[in-house]
Amino acid sequence: MSATSPAAVVVLAAGEGTRMKSKTPKVLHEISGRSLVGHVVAAARELDPQHLVVVVGHASEQVTAHLNAGDAVRTAFQAEQNGTGHAVRMGLEELGGSVEGTVIVVCGDTPLLSGETLGALAATHAADANAVTVLSAEVPDSTGYGRIVRDSATGAVTEIVEHKDATDEQRAIREINSGVFAFDGRLLADALGKVRTDNSQGEEYLTDVLSILREAGHRVGASVAGDHREILGINNRLQLAQARRLLNERLLERAMLAGVTVVDPASTLIDATVTYERDAVVHPGTQLLGTTHLAEDSEVGPNSRIEDTVVGTGARVDNSVTLSAEIGAGALVGPYAYLRPGTRLGAKAKAGTYVEMKNATVGEGTKVPHLSYVGDATIGDHTNIGAASVFVNYDGVAKHHTTIGSHCRTGSDNMFVAPVTVGDGVYTAAGSVITKDVPAGSLAVARGQQRNIEGWVARKRPGSAAAQAAQASSRETDGQS
Repeated sequence: MSATSPAAVVVLAAGEGTRMKSKTPKVLHEISGRSLVGHVVAAARELDPQHLVVVVGHASEQVTAHLNAGDAVRTAFQAEQNGTGHAVRMGLEELGGSVEGTVIVVCGDTPLLSGETLGALAATHAADANAVTVLSAEVPDSTGYGRIVRDSATGAVTEIVEHKDATDEQRAIREINSGVFAFDGRLLADALGKVRTDNSQGEEYLTDVLSILREAGHRVGASVAGDHREILGINNRLQLAQARRLLNERLLERAMLAGVTVVDPASTLIDATVTYERDAVVHPGTQLLGTTHLAEDSEVGPNSRIEDTVVGTGARVDNSVTLSAEIGAGALVGPYAYLRPGTRLGAKAKAGTYVEMKNATVGEGTKVPHLSYVGDATIGDHTNIGAASVFVNYDGVAKHHTTIGSHCRTGSDNMFVAPVTVGDGVYTAAGSVITKDVPAGSLAVARGQQRNIEGWVARKRPGSAAAQAAQASSRETDGQS
């Protein structure tokens, strides 16, 4: 922990979010690779707090399961949503009732809030020795927001006035309350015990803590966010889309400043969990999702969906979909390929046009150029799989594995009926259905003998266009002989 790391961060995520009009709890709606609350938790963790607790309530089991899907997150249960003050009190009770040091309270529906801004809030709180420090922002239009009223001499916050209660002079103030605070933990616990519920909602308001502490002679300050958009909360689908656009712009800007070429940022999506190296190139219409990693000099797109995929150094993915795949250095994918989970392409391998792969390991330099399905298979190095080949892996009950060795040349329109093993250096004839193991160095031919029945069309399809064409061809042949 650093000198300004908080003792605790409490994330408020108990509300239902009815304006989302969704069966999914508001805080579990996703943008840029994380849920709303997931973004907040990630930002909070950047502060390296001693404790991190998320207050859950509506759909608590679902929210808790989501939070624990990765690294476990401590949760506190708010059985009845009796206000923000009550929610924070539940969070502190989970931590023993009181915390010595700084406690930061954040809302679980503010996905644009960055760790940097929270760090600045914690630093200001410590430097000014405040009992409470409000994260504020200066906005172009403050209509509807609570105004931050300061002492003109000291800069201390004297009150937060809601829009409906503000005077004309106060309504002209552009600095607003974000709902994010840093508290002295001991003073917070004491003040929460004094919060009353004699208001129109009958709830415990966290903002009442500010007036309680101020009246007790403690200083209340504010830390102004560098970008007012960071404090935006999400209440409906329109705001969700707006936040997604803003976050996507931020993430793409970070990637470009790190040395990634993004040809058309307006048509490119990137998740917060994507990583990359310099000189990677992203073409228009591309989605980079999940835990995808772009290695140096890799090139993806246009019009590609790359999800949970490692794209190796100098590899190329063109107009394709890749899901949970590994693409080796210098490998080529597409156009119009589909790499499903478990696919591993070796260095300089190729999954070409209209090729689908699933649970397949493809060796170095091996090519599957076009119109093929490779499922549940291992292919060695420097092998060529002919066009229109199918690895027949399913018998109607279970999946089976096919193994093809190195330096093989398989013919077009082959069927490999698993389980089957094809040895190193094997050739197979076009149109073969391989049902038995093929020894190394063999030529496998598995197709019926061709038989030509002359005159069949004239006898069976007399008068047809085909019969007339055949008759005309015969006359031309007879005339030339």
